[in-house]
Amino acid sequence: MLPAVLFAVPLLSAAATLDVAWWKEGRVQVRQLQDGGAAPPPFDGAREVPLGSLWKLFVYVYAVDTGTPLPAYRCTGRDPEEVYCCNAGKSIERDVALARSCGPFFAPRRLMIGAAPWRAWWTERLGRVPAGDLAWLATPDALAPERAVRLDSLLRALDRVPAEPRALAEAALLRVVLDGRGADSVRWFGSQLRVKTYSWHETPGRGGAGQRLGGAAGWLADGTPVWLGGPGTSAGILRRWAPRLAAALPAATPQDSGCVEVDFFTRYPIRSVQGPAGPAVAGPLHGRHVVRFENGNALPVQGAGDVLLERDSTGRPRLRGRFGVNDYVARVVDREGSTAEPEAARALAIAARTYLQQNARQGGGCQRIADSSATQRVSPNPATAAALEAARWTDQLVIDGATVRYHRDTAAPDTLAWVQTVRLAREGRRFDELLASAWPRGALTIAGNSGTTCTRLVKNERWLAHALPRWERVLRAEAGYERPADLPGVCALAVGAPYSEQSRNRIFMRPLATREDRITLAHEYLHIGLRRHPRGQDEIYVEQLARRLADLNPETP
Repeated sequence: MLPAVLFAVPLLSAAATLDVAWWKEGRVQVRQLQDGGAAPPPFDGAREVPLGSLWKLFVYVYAVDTGTPLPAYRCTGRDPEEVYCCNAGKSIERDVALARSCGPFFAPRRLMIGAAPWRAWWTERLGRVPAGDLAWLATPDALAPERAVRLDSLLRALDRVPAEPRALAEAALLRVVLDGRGADSVRWFGSQLRVKTYSWHETPGRGGAGQRLGGAAGWLADGTPVWLGGPGTSAGILRRWAPRLAAALPAATPQDSGCVEVDFFTRYPIRSVQGPAGPAVAGPLHGRHVVRFENGNALPVQGAGDVLLERDSTGRPRLRGRFGVNDYVARVVDREGSTAEPEAARALAIAARTYLQQNARQGGGCQRIADSSATQRVSPNPATAAALEAARWTDQLVIDGATVRYHRDTAAPDTLAWVQTVRLAREGRRFDELLASAWPRGALTIAGNSGTTCTRLVKNERWLAHALPRWERVLRAEAGYERPADLPGVCALAVGAPYSEQSRNRIFMRPLATREDRITLAHEYLHIGLRRHPRGQDEIYVEQLARRLADLNPETP
């Protein structure tokens, strides 16, 4: 018999709250965010929280670490839970299943996960048999969504996940802030938040009458376990609290992965390299050096052991660097742009990482690229702290669906013009908006994974264009309403809940057929048009206004 769920989650009354916790230095640290009203009751690691759909994350890390086969799941249309997986007749793979929260995929019985090996694996990870406050990890069958677990035990379990399965889970979960339940929150989190979302409900009889609860748990970019929860759905919580949540979370520096080899100064023959004690000898450079070129120019280079002096077949000196991907990206930001406007620097960091992915040669376990104005220029000196921050904050983020180029001041299709990007950043544009302006056909995604493409729903777009004149008679009275410069694109939603991408002016939903579909379209349009409205992320307010608008145009195409 599973224990009753007794969650001390503050109810949505005069104050809206979000509780946040993370595991640091062997203990739980907490933070409460509040939006008006009386102060919420305090909490600590002893608090019980819903496991909800977080059980899928624990099955995922166990399966990938033990080599348990994870075959694709084929949707039949007969299981209601498949709404989070795929359409009937389609299949879903491991990482997408985790990001979408596809329960049938991770069912322990389907994966034939035995109780004994499961218990042995977690015993080794935890350093003791899972019992007491960790009894929820004792067997796969104990991972029921209605299970109540102590917050400190949940975070401790996440802390004990080995690095390799954690890294795989993090890469899959980065999709959540891109085009999952946290769609569009990437502008606030970058790649810092790697979490599995959950939605559940308060136990009836505790004053909440089954009130919805939502949140997420997983890791920050440096592996710090994190949890958050409050009233509402996970999508609504991420949409509403993203700016304040991002500011409240502790700073996280991801480990620099990958390997990039750079051939420096390929267009400028080197005459000599002088070190602190005279001509430099072949090998890694340490300390201050001066590189003199055949054209008479000279450049100071501060060696940190990651730039190597070699000699070609004719005896001429040449320099080759070997860096992690984020270090490389930061050096490009220093060389090609600047960090005076942080949002512009972040956009350039993603562009540089994408350019590397699209143009580097592979060899010896590294990506290899030349330092040249014909490709992208790379600073031979250690990256500045601000450039490293931009590269690490956007760790793994790239652009999919467009060929990436950039230029200092010349605007052109599929080209980021740096001077214009800096100007737009000064006007308040976020990095994702800057990227959308330069590459309107591209989509933000994770290196090595395809982004979300848009299959247009033309009838939905026509209906929206027809409805807008009537809607705006109402919306003109709403403080902060701004009609988008262009009609939002409406894209086909393959699976999951509808959402809007404010930065790309797009709505993802299903074809119009019923009144509820019209309300959905109005709802997601309002999130775009009311993005500067004081209650523009209040789901209850937006839903009420959407229903009012949808009934002004009752007909469907």
